[in-house]
Amino acid sequence: MNKRKQTKGPVAGKPGNIRGEAYHIPVLLEQSMEGLKIREEGTYVDCTFGGGGHSREILKRLGTGGRLYVFDQDEDARENLPDDPRIQFIPHNFRHLQRFLRLYKVAQVDGILADLGVSSHQFDEPARGFSTRLEGEMDMRMDKRQTTTAAEIIRTYSEQRLHKIFEQFGEVTNARTLARRIVEVRQGMPLNTIAAFKNATRDQVKGNPNRYLAQVFQALRIEVNQELESLREMLQQAPALVKPGGRVVIITFHSLEDRIVKNFFRKARFEEDQDRDPFSRQSSEQIFQVITKKPIVPSGKELSQNPRSRSARLRVAEKI
Repeated sequence: MNKRKQTKGPVAGKPGNIRGEAYHIPVLLEQSMEGLKIREEGTYVDCTFGGGGHSREILKRLGTGGRLYVFDQDEDARENLPDDPRIQFIPHNFRHLQRFLRLYKVAQVDGILADLGVSSHQFDEPARGFSTRLEGEMDMRMDKRQTTTAAEIIRTYSEQRLHKIFEQFGEVTNARTLARRIVEVRQGMPLNTIAAFKNATRDQVKGNPNRYLAQVFQALRIEVNQELESLREMLQQAPALVKPGGRVVIITFHSLEDRIVKNFFRKARFEEDQDRDPFSRQSSEQIFQVITKKPIVPSGKELSQNPRSRSARLRVAEKI
């Protein structure tokens, strides 16, 4: 999903245009490169291209025979592509990882990287609706081709469904009363903009207003983009896609994502998979060796240079 990545470099067709660093500062850059353990002639995937910072670092470590496939459902990311024949941009959600790699006749890869943070570009564009600080439409779509927006969810979801997403995806303390308030207010006025939504829910805020709204917006964003489902689907494809000795490196930004990655690296399945098929091969065999017993977090230096990295957690697993 991810998202919240970038070093300077040329843009395809625009040699003098440097946009990447303004688009997004790459988080845990050196640590993620070390985690990938890049082979010069290997084939790698950056599931969340964004500003291209992680991808450029991968390219620096690849030889002439290396290949890099990059996914990003946000069409704006294409503008950050370096002019390099070793890279292939795929403008789709990484949940379709295996499908699109097959189109390029790629059966297996040496490593997969995903930075699940929202890019600074997306946060700082008012029209995208990701930030609680800026005025704009309640949009929050990573892929502008999809039809469901945050405004649509607020307008159409039942009180029970709103309660569930605020509670599960945002861990909002008063999720039930917030959902009730939204349903009451929307009957008399539209909640299509950030200002309208904040004004309508002002009395529901608990504790620090910035933190509270961030949790609410996180919940809506996750639901709009189906972020947790996409992450699960991508991880389920990793065992078949990654070669033995290859690495999977995932950077998460909240506990919901981190828990999914941690558990999958340990068991190469989800609990619901075990419930459906207790005699499956994955139930008895270890697929990955966990390289990071504890998640890697940003250093004090990185935090001072990029405060938005503060919640980043990096985990690495190696295919056995």
